[in-house]
Amino acid sequence: MNAKKTKTRAGANQPPRFGETQVTPDPTKFRLKHLSDQEAYNLVQKKLLQPIPKPKNPDNLVLKLETVLGRSEGNKIIKDIQKEGKIVFHMVGDTGPTGGPKNIDKVTDKLQNDFLGEPDGEAPRFLFHLGDIVYSFGEGKYYYDQFYEPFRNYQAPILAIPGNHDGLVYETDPTPTLDAFLRNFVTEKPVTSTDAGGLSRTTMIQPAVYFAFDAPFVTIIGLYSNVLEDPGVISSEGHADSPVSDEQLAFLTSQLKRVKNSGNAVIVAVHHPPFAWGGDHGGSPKMLKEIDDACKEADFWPHAVISGHAHNQQRFTRTVGDFDIPYIIIGNSGHNCLSLKSTKTTALRAPINLTKDLIFESYDDKNYGYLRLVCDSKQLRIEYHDDDPDQKSYSDAVTVDLKTHTMISN
Repeated sequence: MNAKKTKTRAGANQPPRFGETQVTPDPTKFRLKHLSDQEAYNLVQKKLLQPIPKPKNPDNLVLKLETVLGRSEGNKIIKDIQKEGKIVFHMVGDTGPTGGPKNIDKVTDKLQNDFLGEPDGEAPRFLFHLGDIVYSFGEGKYYYDQFYEPFRNYQAPILAIPGNHDGLVYETDPTPTLDAFLRNFVTEKPVTSTDAGGLSRTTMIQPAVYFAFDAPFVTIIGLYSNVLEDPGVISSEGHADSPVSDEQLAFLTSQLKRVKNSGNAVIVAVHHPPFAWGGDHGGSPKMLKEIDDACKEADFWPHAVISGHAHNQQRFTRTVGDFDIPYIIIGNSGHNCLSLKSTKTTALRAPINLTKDLIFESYDDKNYGYLRLVCDSKQLRIEYHDDDPDQKSYSDAVTVDLKTHTMISN
């Protein structure tokens, strides 16, 4: 679906806007052809890790749904959600297409269908993007084709953490890392972006590239895992000469302590997955240990850890003491699909015990898709939906009891 554009002066202060009002057919091609990035890729590895951009206010790294919606409208919607007794929202990863709009449009059209004909309490309230919004180097000139146009009809806020491609830079490019991401997701007030090409959606007002997001029944703690292909890096990892600071470690620990008695479902979101299996991308064991250390210090473990990066869907169950924690990858939301293989020719079997504490439960390496999450005061259900327009039900799901941190039947 395409949409009629509403003219608003770029950069002007205004109430937040989340989608177009009139629907027209999907585009068949990009406005700006995406040329080959191979020459730039040849220079990327000479840059390696990038510094984390400073937060707008390091003492205020929590964003609330009512603030995103605008105070007046937001307070009303929060009351509606509380009255309904649950919240529904989406998560996607690795949406940025380079070959044309076809694959991402299949996902975003189905995302939009989740709003249609739904009773109170079933329509999504926001979307949380797990990174790699724009390929190959997060350039502002591609934001229209790869983000604003595909999501033009999405009638709710879109928040995001950056992926490695959003922050990648190469030697001959003078643009600072995450420049366009900051311009479109980390602004003081909602404004019309110069990158939006005349579409209505205003910029997001996140406090930083890492932040916590509070909504009724759920808190998402978003981390930035930097620009390497593998692994994810959220700190200096003890290297004095690292350009990456340790600020996210203190942030993660403090946020886990803050929400441990909130009653909310708690999700840690990070672009690079702690675990991955059978594909081109592996896990991030050092990052996993740092997240574990923060959980131990806070004496609280999240109810789920959700990532992107690998271009498929994967679900793991990790046992930590008496807790069962789903670790989920949703990296097949529009850019590409990559097959998982146990050998070059043999498909993986699932479920399979990888260790005594880790089960590889399920995967989808053939379809594009997204997550639909439903949370109330007692449980968190995470549904995987593929892009089949005729299938309304989920293809895979897991439900976590919030009090016991254990899986329950769907």
